[in-house]
Amino acid sequence: MAKKLLVAQSGGPTPVINSALAGVLNAVNVSQAYDEVLGSINGIEGVIEGRFISMNKFRDARRLSLLKQTPSSYLGSCRKKLPADGQVYEDIFDIFKKNDICAFVYIGGNDSMDTVNKLSKYVEATGKDVCIIGVPKTIDNDLVLTDHTPGFGSAAKYITNSIRQLYLDTSVYDMKSIIVAEIMGRNAGWLTASASLANDEKIQPVDIICLPEVVFDEQKFLEKAQNVISSKDTTVIAVSEGICDACGNYISAVGAQDADEFCHAALGGAGKYVETLISKAFGVKTRSIEFSTLQRCSSETASLRDIEEAFEQGGYGVKLAKEGRSGVMAGITRLKGDEYSVEISAFDVGLVANKEKKLPGYMISSDGFGVTDEFVAYAKPLIHGQPHIIYNGGVMEFEVRNIK
Repeated sequence: MAKKLLVAQSGGPTPVINSALAGVLNAVNVSQAYDEVLGSINGIEGVIEGRFISMNKFRDARRLSLLKQTPSSYLGSCRKKLPADGQVYEDIFDIFKKNDICAFVYIGGNDSMDTVNKLSKYVEATGKDVCIIGVPKTIDNDLVLTDHTPGFGSAAKYITNSIRQLYLDTSVYDMKSIIVAEIMGRNAGWLTASASLANDEKIQPVDIICLPEVVFDEQKFLEKAQNVISSKDTTVIAVSEGICDACGNYISAVGAQDADEFCHAALGGAGKYVETLISKAFGVKTRSIEFSTLQRCSSETASLRDIEEAFEQGGYGVKLAKEGRSGVMAGITRLKGDEYSVEISAFDVGLVANKEKKLPGYMISSDGFGVTDEFVAYAKPLIHGQPHIIYNGGVMEFEVRNIK
Protein backbone atom coordinates (compact mmCIF):
# COMPACT_ATOMS: atom_id res chain seq x y z
CA MET A 1 0.00 0.00 0.00
CA ALA A 2 1.23 3.49 -0.89
CA LYS A 3 2.21 5.83 1.92
CA LYS A 4 1.11 9.41 1.36
CA LEU A 5 1.49 12.61 3.32
CA LEU A 6 -1.25 15.23 3.19
CA VAL A 7 -0.45 18.91 3.79
CA ALA A 8 -2.79 21.88 4.15
CA GLN A 9 -2.71 25.56 5.11
CA SER A 10 -5.20 27.51 7.18
CA GLY A 11 -5.98 30.91 8.66
CA GLY A 12 -4.61 34.26 7.55
CA PRO A 13 -1.63 33.98 5.19
CA THR A 14 1.86 35.27 6.02
CA PRO A 15 4.82 36.24 3.81
CA VAL A 16 6.48 32.90 4.64
CA ILE A 17 3.64 30.38 4.97
CA ASN A 18 4.63 28.95 1.59
CA SER A 19 8.21 28.63 2.78
CA ALA A 20 6.91 26.28 5.49
CA LEU A 21 5.06 24.37 2.76
CA ALA A 22 8.26 24.23 0.72
CA GLY A 23 10.04 22.84 3.77
CA VAL A 24 7.48 20.04 4.02
CA LEU A 25 7.83 19.19 0.33
CA ASN A 26 11.62 19.35 0.37
CA ALA A 27 11.84 17.07 3.43
CA VAL A 28 9.69 14.46 1.69
CA ASN A 29 11.79 14.77 -1.47
CA VAL A 30 15.01 14.24 0.46
CA SER A 31 13.85 11.51 2.82
CA GLN A 32 11.69 9.57 0.34
CA ALA A 33 9.72 8.41 3.37
CA TYR A 34 6.45 8.87 1.51
CA ASP A 35 5.42 7.81 -1.96
CA GLU A 36 3.60 11.07 -2.63
CA VAL A 37 2.57 14.37 -1.09
CA LEU A 38 -1.00 15.53 -1.57
CA GLY A 39 -2.18 19.09 -0.92
CA SER A 40 -5.63 19.83 0.48
CA ILE A 41 -7.31 22.85 -1.12
CA ASN A 42 -8.71 25.28 1.46
CA GLY A 43 -7.46 23.62 4.61
CA ILE A 44 -9.62 21.29 6.64
CA GLU A 45 -12.60 22.14 4.42
CA GLY A 46 -10.76 20.55 1.53
CA VAL A 47 -9.93 17.54 3.69
CA ILE A 48 -13.61 17.01 4.54
CA GLU A 49 -14.55 17.26 0.86
CA GLY A 50 -11.55 15.28 -0.41
CA ARG A 51 -10.29 18.13 -2.62
CA PHE A 52 -6.68 17.05 -3.02
CA ILE A 53 -4.00 17.78 -5.61
CA SER A 54 -0.68 16.10 -6.25
CA MET A 55 2.39 18.10 -5.22
CA ASN A 56 4.75 16.06 -7.40
CA LYS A 57 5.79 19.07 -9.49
CA PHE A 58 7.64 20.42 -6.48
CA ARG A 59 10.28 17.78 -6.85
CA ASP A 60 11.77 20.46 -9.10
CA ALA A 61 14.23 22.68 -7.17
CA ARG A 62 13.36 25.87 -9.05
CA ARG A 63 9.66 25.47 -8.30
CA LEU A 64 10.50 25.11 -4.62
CA SER A 65 12.55 28.31 -4.75
CA LEU A 66 9.67 30.18 -6.36
CA LEU A 67 7.24 28.76 -3.81
CA LYS A 68 9.39 30.12 -0.98
CA GLN A 69 9.04 33.69 -2.31
CA THR A 70 5.34 33.41 -3.16
CA PRO A 71 3.01 35.22 -0.74
CA SER A 72 -0.44 34.07 0.36
CA SER A 73 -1.27 30.38 0.84
CA TYR A 74 -0.52 28.27 -2.22
CA LEU A 75 -3.11 25.69 -1.20
CA GLY A 76 -5.72 28.24 -0.18
CA SER A 77 -7.09 28.66 3.31
CA CYS A 78 -10.17 28.48 5.50
CA ARG A 79 -11.43 29.43 8.94
CA LYS A 80 -13.44 26.35 9.85
CA LYS A 81 -13.90 25.17 13.42
CA LEU A 82 -14.35 21.44 13.89
CA PRO A 83 -16.98 20.31 16.42
CA ALA A 84 -15.90 18.64 19.64
CA ASP A 85 -17.04 15.28 18.28
CA GLY A 86 -19.33 13.76 15.68
CA GLN A 87 -19.55 12.04 12.32
CA VAL A 88 -17.15 14.49 10.68
CA TYR A 89 -14.18 12.72 12.29
CA GLU A 90 -15.17 9.33 10.95
CA ASP A 91 -15.64 10.91 7.53
CA ILE A 92 -12.21 12.56 7.62
CA PHE A 93 -10.41 9.36 8.55
CA ASP A 94 -12.36 7.40 5.95
CA ILE A 95 -11.03 9.88 3.39
CA PHE A 96 -7.52 9.44 4.80
CA LYS A 97 -7.83 5.66 4.41
CA LYS A 98 -9.27 5.89 0.91
CA ASN A 99 -6.33 8.06 -0.19
CA ASP A 100 -3.61 6.05 1.62
CA ILE A 101 -2.78 9.02 3.86
CA CYS A 102 -0.69 8.10 6.87
CA ALA A 103 0.40 11.61 7.91
CA PHE A 104 -1.32 14.99 7.93
CA VAL A 105 0.67 18.22 8.36
CA TYR A 106 -1.41 21.32 9.05
CA ILE A 107 0.26 24.72 8.69
CA GLY A 108 -1.57 27.43 10.61
CA GLY A 109 -2.10 29.52 13.72
CA ASN A 110 -4.12 29.24 16.92
CA ASP A 111 -7.30 27.97 15.30
CA SER A 112 -5.41 25.50 13.12
CA MET A 113 -3.69 24.08 16.18
CA ASP A 114 -7.17 23.55 17.63
CA THR A 115 -7.92 21.39 14.56
CA VAL A 116 -4.64 19.49 14.97
CA ASN A 117 -5.45 18.89 18.62
CA LYS A 118 -8.96 17.57 17.91
CA LEU A 119 -7.79 15.25 15.15
CA SER A 120 -4.96 14.00 17.37
CA LYS A 121 -7.35 13.25 20.21
CA TYR A 122 -9.52 11.26 17.80
CA VAL A 123 -6.44 9.28 16.74
CA GLU A 124 -5.60 8.61 20.37
CA ALA A 125 -9.15 7.54 21.19
CA THR A 126 -9.63 5.27 18.16
CA GLY A 127 -6.13 3.96 17.50
CA LYS A 128 -6.12 5.26 13.91
CA ASP A 129 -2.74 4.92 12.24
CA VAL A 130 -2.35 8.53 11.04
CA CYS A 131 0.17 11.03 12.40
CA ILE A 132 -1.26 14.53 12.91
CA ILE A 133 1.36 17.29 12.99
CA GLY A 134 1.13 21.06 13.41
CA VAL A 135 3.48 23.59 11.79
CA PRO A 136 2.89 27.10 13.17
CA LYS A 137 2.38 30.38 11.38
CA THR A 138 0.93 33.76 12.27
CA ILE A 139 2.07 37.35 11.93
CA ASP A 140 0.44 37.99 15.33
CA ASN A 141 3.13 35.92 17.11
CA ASP A 142 0.56 34.83 19.67
CA LEU A 143 1.12 31.05 19.87
CA VAL A 144 2.26 29.94 23.30
CA LEU A 145 5.38 27.89 24.13
CA THR A 146 7.20 28.60 20.86
CA ASP A 147 9.57 31.59 21.12
CA HIS A 148 8.10 33.13 17.97
CA THR A 149 6.11 32.10 14.93
CA PRO A 150 6.97 32.10 11.22
CA GLY A 151 5.47 35.18 9.61
CA PHE A 152 5.97 37.56 12.53
CA GLY A 153 9.54 38.54 11.64
CA SER A 154 8.66 39.38 8.04
CA ALA A 155 5.56 41.37 8.97
CA ALA A 156 7.56 43.22 11.64
CA LYS A 157 10.23 44.02 9.06
CA TYR A 158 7.61 45.37 6.65
CA ILE A 159 6.13 47.60 9.35
CA THR A 160 9.55 48.81 10.51
CA ASN A 161 10.72 49.91 7.08
CA SER A 162 7.34 51.23 5.94
CA ILE A 163 7.16 53.52 8.96
CA ARG A 164 10.68 54.80 8.40
CA GLN A 165 9.85 55.68 4.80
CA LEU A 166 6.51 57.28 5.70
CA TYR A 167 8.22 59.36 8.34
CA LEU A 168 10.79 60.75 5.92
CA ASP A 169 8.10 61.45 3.33
CA THR A 170 5.97 63.36 5.83
CA SER A 171 8.93 65.29 7.27
CA VAL A 172 9.59 67.27 4.07
CA TYR A 173 7.09 69.97 5.08
CA ASP A 174 7.73 72.69 7.66
CA MET A 175 4.64 71.93 9.72
CA LYS A 176 3.44 69.72 12.51
CA SER A 177 1.92 66.45 11.35
CA ILE A 178 1.10 63.02 12.69
CA ILE A 179 0.75 59.63 11.03
CA VAL A 180 -1.45 57.08 12.76
CA ALA A 181 -0.41 53.62 11.60
CA GLU A 182 -3.04 50.94 12.22
CA ILE A 183 -1.35 47.57 12.61
CA MET A 184 -2.77 44.06 12.82
CA GLY A 185 -3.02 42.31 16.17
CA ARG A 186 -6.38 41.36 17.63
CA ASN A 187 -5.52 40.72 21.27
CA ALA A 188 -1.71 40.52 21.23
CA GLY A 189 0.47 43.55 20.54
CA TRP A 190 3.63 41.91 19.23
CA LEU A 191 3.27 43.29 15.72
CA THR A 192 2.27 46.78 16.83
CA ALA A 193 5.20 46.78 19.24
CA SER A 194 7.53 46.07 16.32
CA ALA A 195 6.94 49.66 15.14
CA SER A 196 9.54 50.53 17.80
CA LEU A 197 12.20 48.95 15.59
CA ALA A 198 11.79 51.91 13.22
CA ASN A 199 13.69 54.06 15.73
CA ASP A 200 17.48 54.17 15.56
CA GLU A 201 20.35 56.59 16.14
CA LYS A 202 19.48 58.57 12.96
CA ILE A 203 15.71 58.93 13.13
CA GLN A 204 13.08 58.31 15.82
CA PRO A 205 9.68 58.29 14.08
CA VAL A 206 7.63 56.45 16.71
CA ASP A 207 6.82 58.03 20.05
CA ILE A 208 3.50 56.41 20.92
CA ILE A 209 2.48 52.77 20.65
CA CYS A 210 -1.06 51.75 21.59
CA LEU A 211 -1.24 48.07 22.48
CA PRO A 212 -4.24 45.78 23.03
CA GLU A 213 -2.70 44.67 26.34
CA VAL A 214 -3.16 48.22 27.69
CA VAL A 215 -6.59 49.82 28.18
CA PHE A 216 -7.02 52.70 25.74
CA ASP A 217 -7.74 55.67 27.97
CA GLU A 218 -8.56 58.68 25.79
CA GLN A 219 -7.53 61.27 28.35
CA LYS A 220 -4.16 59.69 29.07
CA PHE A 221 -3.60 59.21 25.35
CA LEU A 222 -4.32 62.88 24.56
CA GLU A 223 -1.98 64.00 27.33
CA LYS A 224 0.78 61.84 25.87
CA ALA A 225 0.03 63.07 22.35
CA GLN A 226 0.18 66.69 23.46
CA ASN A 227 3.65 66.18 24.90
CA VAL A 228 4.81 64.63 21.64
CA ILE A 229 3.31 67.36 19.46
CA SER A 230 4.96 70.08 21.53
CA SER A 231 8.40 68.49 21.25
CA LYS A 232 8.66 67.52 17.56
CA ASP A 233 7.14 68.34 14.18
CA THR A 234 6.55 64.87 12.78
CA THR A 235 5.67 61.70 14.60
CA VAL A 236 4.14 58.29 14.05
CA ILE A 237 1.60 56.75 16.40
CA ALA A 238 1.37 52.97 16.07
CA VAL A 239 -2.09 51.68 16.94
CA SER A 240 -3.16 48.07 17.20
CA GLU A 241 -6.40 47.18 15.45
CA GLY A 242 -7.39 45.46 18.71
CA ILE A 243 -7.14 48.32 21.22
CA CYS A 244 -9.98 48.25 23.75
CA ASP A 245 -11.66 50.57 26.22
CA ALA A 246 -11.95 49.89 29.93
CA CYS A 247 -15.00 47.68 29.34
CA GLY A 248 -13.12 45.45 26.90
CA ASN A 249 -14.89 46.79 23.83
CA TYR A 250 -12.81 47.04 20.66
CA ILE A 251 -12.32 50.70 19.78
CA SER A 252 -12.61 49.69 16.12
CA ALA A 253 -15.69 47.54 16.63
CA VAL A 254 -18.23 50.36 16.76
CA GLY A 255 -21.52 49.05 15.40
CA ALA A 256 -22.25 45.57 14.04
CA GLN A 257 -19.24 43.49 13.08
CA ASP A 258 -19.20 40.13 11.36
CA ALA A 259 -17.47 37.25 13.12
CA ASP A 260 -15.98 34.00 11.83
CA GLU A 261 -16.63 30.48 13.15
CA PHE A 262 -14.10 31.07 15.92
CA CYS A 263 -16.09 34.17 17.05
CA HIS A 264 -13.36 36.60 15.96
CA ALA A 265 -14.92 40.01 15.25
CA ALA A 266 -13.91 41.69 12.00
CA LEU A 267 -11.69 44.58 13.07
CA GLY A 268 -10.64 47.77 11.36
CA GLY A 269 -11.07 51.46 12.04
CA ALA A 270 -8.96 51.98 15.16
CA GLY A 271 -6.53 54.17 13.26
CA LYS A 272 -9.30 56.37 11.88
CA TYR A 273 -10.79 56.69 15.36
CA VAL A 274 -7.45 57.88 16.79
CA GLU A 275 -6.91 60.21 13.83
CA THR A 276 -10.25 61.91 14.51
CA LEU A 277 -9.49 62.11 18.23
CA ILE A 278 -6.19 63.93 17.61
CA SER A 279 -7.55 66.24 14.92
CA LYS A 280 -10.42 67.41 17.11
CA ALA A 281 -8.20 67.89 20.17
CA PHE A 282 -5.23 69.67 18.59
CA GLY A 283 -6.10 70.69 15.05
CA VAL A 284 -2.86 69.15 13.81
CA LYS A 285 -2.66 67.62 10.35
CA THR A 286 -3.21 63.93 11.00
CA ARG A 287 -3.41 61.03 8.58
CA SER A 288 -4.29 57.44 9.42
CA ILE A 289 -2.87 54.62 7.34
CA GLU A 290 -4.16 51.08 7.64
CA PHE A 291 -1.41 48.68 6.58
CA SER A 292 -4.06 45.98 6.36
CA THR A 293 -3.23 42.85 4.34
CA LEU A 294 0.03 44.30 3.02
CA GLN A 295 1.51 43.27 6.37
CA ARG A 296 0.91 39.60 5.65
CA CYS A 297 1.62 39.39 1.92
CA SER A 298 4.70 41.53 1.25
CA SER A 299 7.06 38.68 0.46
CA GLU A 300 9.52 40.92 -1.38
CA THR A 301 10.48 42.54 1.92
CA ALA A 302 10.45 39.32 3.95
CA SER A 303 13.06 38.52 6.57
CA LEU A 304 15.55 35.94 5.35
CA ARG A 305 15.75 34.52 8.87
CA ASP A 306 11.96 34.14 8.89
CA ILE A 307 11.98 32.39 5.51
CA GLU A 308 14.68 29.96 6.60
CA GLU A 309 13.08 29.16 9.95
CA ALA A 310 9.68 28.56 8.35
CA PHE A 311 11.33 26.21 5.85
CA GLU A 312 13.11 24.35 8.65
CA GLN A 313 9.94 24.02 10.73
CA GLY A 314 8.07 22.59 7.76
CA GLY A 315 10.83 20.04 7.33
CA TYR A 316 10.82 19.24 11.02
CA GLY A 317 7.10 18.53 10.82
CA VAL A 318 7.87 15.77 8.30
CA LYS A 319 10.60 14.43 10.60
CA LEU A 320 8.07 14.16 13.43
CA ALA A 321 5.62 12.32 11.20
CA LYS A 322 8.35 9.90 10.06
CA GLU A 323 9.08 9.15 13.70
CA GLY A 324 5.43 8.26 14.25
CA ARG A 325 4.75 11.30 16.44
CA SER A 326 1.27 12.78 16.58
CA GLY A 327 -0.43 15.65 18.39
CA VAL A 328 2.72 17.78 18.32
CA MET A 329 3.74 21.12 16.81
CA ALA A 330 7.17 22.04 15.44
CA GLY A 331 8.12 24.99 17.66
CA ILE A 332 11.14 27.19 18.33
CA THR A 333 13.22 27.55 21.49
CA ARG A 334 15.67 30.46 21.61
CA LEU A 335 19.01 29.43 23.03
CA LYS A 336 20.94 31.51 25.53
CA GLY A 337 24.02 33.39 24.43
CA ASP A 338 25.18 36.65 22.89
CA GLU A 339 24.55 35.43 19.34
CA TYR A 340 21.04 34.61 18.16
CA SER A 341 20.41 30.89 17.79
CA VAL A 342 17.38 28.62 18.06
CA GLU A 343 16.43 24.97 18.35
CA ILE A 344 13.40 23.45 16.67
CA SER A 345 11.61 20.78 18.67
CA ALA A 346 8.20 19.24 19.29
CA PHE A 347 5.62 20.84 21.57
CA ASP A 348 2.43 19.15 22.75
CA VAL A 349 -0.25 20.78 20.61
CA GLY A 350 -2.74 20.30 23.42
CA LEU A 351 -0.77 22.87 25.40
CA VAL A 352 -0.83 25.31 22.44
CA ALA A 353 -4.38 25.09 21.09
CA ASN A 354 -6.88 27.73 22.21
CA LYS A 355 -4.27 29.69 24.16
CA GLU A 356 -2.93 33.14 23.38
CA LYS A 357 0.50 34.61 24.07
CA LYS A 358 0.24 38.30 24.80
CA LEU A 359 3.03 40.83 25.09
CA PRO A 360 4.37 40.42 28.64
CA GLY A 361 4.34 43.33 31.05
CA TYR A 362 8.12 43.60 31.25
CA MET A 363 8.20 44.42 27.52
CA ILE A 364 5.73 47.30 27.90
CA SER A 365 6.92 50.74 29.04
CA SER A 366 5.79 52.03 32.42
CA ASP A 367 3.37 54.58 30.91
CA GLY A 368 1.78 51.94 28.64
CA PHE A 369 2.54 53.85 25.44
CA GLY A 370 5.71 52.10 24.34
CA VAL A 371 7.99 49.12 24.75
CA THR A 372 11.14 48.38 26.69
CA ASP A 373 14.64 47.46 25.55
CA GLU A 374 13.77 43.83 26.31
CA PHE A 375 11.25 43.82 23.49
CA VAL A 376 13.70 45.39 21.04
CA ALA A 377 16.35 42.80 21.94
CA TYR A 378 13.76 40.04 21.44
CA ALA A 379 12.36 41.26 18.11
CA LYS A 380 15.30 42.80 16.29
CA PRO A 381 17.04 39.51 15.35
CA LEU A 382 13.82 38.26 13.74
CA ILE A 383 13.84 40.87 10.95
CA HIS A 384 17.39 40.01 9.92
CA GLY A 385 18.48 39.25 6.38
CA GLN A 386 17.38 39.93 2.82
CA PRO A 387 16.21 37.09 0.55
CA HIS A 388 17.40 36.65 -3.02
CA ILE A 389 14.28 37.38 -5.07
CA ILE A 390 13.76 35.90 -8.54
CA TYR A 391 12.43 38.51 -10.97
CA ASN A 392 11.35 38.42 -14.57
CA GLY A 393 11.62 41.84 -16.20
CA GLY A 394 11.30 43.60 -12.87
CA VAL A 395 8.26 41.52 -11.82
CA MET A 396 8.49 38.98 -9.02
CA GLU A 397 7.92 35.41 -10.15
CA PHE A 398 5.44 33.32 -8.18
CA GLU A 399 4.39 29.69 -8.02
CA VAL A 400 0.59 29.70 -8.11
CA ARG A 401 -2.31 27.38 -8.72
CA ASN A 402 -5.04 28.29 -11.16
CA ILE A 403 -6.96 31.05 -9.40
CA LYS A 404 -10.58 31.63 -10.37
